[in-house]
Amino acid sequence: MSPSASENKNELSLLALPNIMDKNFQKEEFTEVIKFTPPLYKQRYQFVKDLVEKYKPKKVADLGCADCRLLWMLKFCRCIEVLAGLDICASVMKEKMHMLSPLPIDYLQPSERSLTVTLHHGSVAHKDPCMLGFDLVTCIELIEHLEESELKKFPEVVFGFMAPSMVVISTPNSEFNPLLPGVTLHRHPDHKFEWTQAQFQSWALETAKCYGYSVEFTGVGHPPTGMESVGFCTQIGVFVRKYPQTGESVQSEEPIEAVYKTVFKAVYPSLKDEKFLQNAVVNEVIFTAQNIKRHLMSKHEEYDDAPERESRFQPSVDYFSDYLRKLVVDQTMEPFVNGNEVYIPLVTIFAFPKVNQLCGTFEKLCKLIAGKVTLSSDGSAVVFNTEHENEED
Repeated sequence: MSPSASENKNELSLLALPNIMDKNFQKEEFTEVIKFTPPLYKQRYQFVKDLVEKYKPKKVADLGCADCRLLWMLKFCRCIEVLAGLDICASVMKEKMHMLSPLPIDYLQPSERSLTVTLHHGSVAHKDPCMLGFDLVTCIELIEHLEESELKKFPEVVFGFMAPSMVVISTPNSEFNPLLPGVTLHRHPDHKFEWTQAQFQSWALETAKCYGYSVEFTGVGHPPTGMESVGFCTQIGVFVRKYPQTGESVQSEEPIEAVYKTVFKAVYPSLKDEKFLQNAVVNEVIFTAQNIKRHLMSKHEEYDDAPERESRFQPSVDYFSDYLRKLVVDQTMEPFVNGNEVYIPLVTIFAFPKVNQLCGTFEKLCKLIAGKVTLSSDGSAVVFNTEHENEED
């Protein structure tokens, strides 16, 4: 919506919609139905995801996160360890925030990285210390929803206070609107304004200059052939901070009180957490030891009068036997059967890649499985008792 004449000051003049549209669209009827594939919102999210995959930020905040779809998409980027969302509408976030919760598979197979996802209820016009320290801040289709007073404060909050290494801002390009069926003024009833390419670039360049950022312009949603001057349907500015932020600049102001309300927080299971690492190591040790035990027991049965069974299982046994033979370089690593007990040396188990990768050192393996796995009296081997198995047979 265009501001009144009294509001037409400095940067606020950028809010005014252009009075003169491109001659190609003033009178000419455009009959082609524009359909974006993938849908425009997915292209915007993919743009952010590609940027994340390229620059590998560890901490990412999405301002105006709404239904959390972008956050959900980003949680699968393995470089990210902290995700935060902020929106003025708590009900929309609460309706969809379950998407960000860990799944059962996340507990069964914890990731090597840590991941914490938090949602906050609040305004981008207010400062809150919980938004400090982020590498990337995204504002996807946000600024056009801001009131005039909020837009004034927005640059200081995002670029001055939060001061991330990179900021991505997308907003509708009003020059594209005549190509969209049914759009007369704005694309959404809640939009307070929509900028031309010149207006957005003017605002972005001024903001970048004021806060020590560089900015490059791009977009998603290509115009039809022959109408390239219209620009992208969604225009995007990628801001990069020119100079590293110093501790002094962060602490120069008076301490900021928390004003946002946290409405959701999820801490994902991670192998960096000792309890999840221990559980993963114990399961892998037992799994590996049982495979070795089955191999040993098959050796005892290989001369039994069971040709069908032998021919059916021999290939996998031979493969495992070859692999185990390569690992066992001396007698101390040799698994053995003593009566009803099977002994699998820990050094042999540790030699298996997955166990080795999880533990890193043999000492850590011993520490993690202590009291969780049945060991020999000297603690050098995993022990299985086959007496009950024989009775069942």
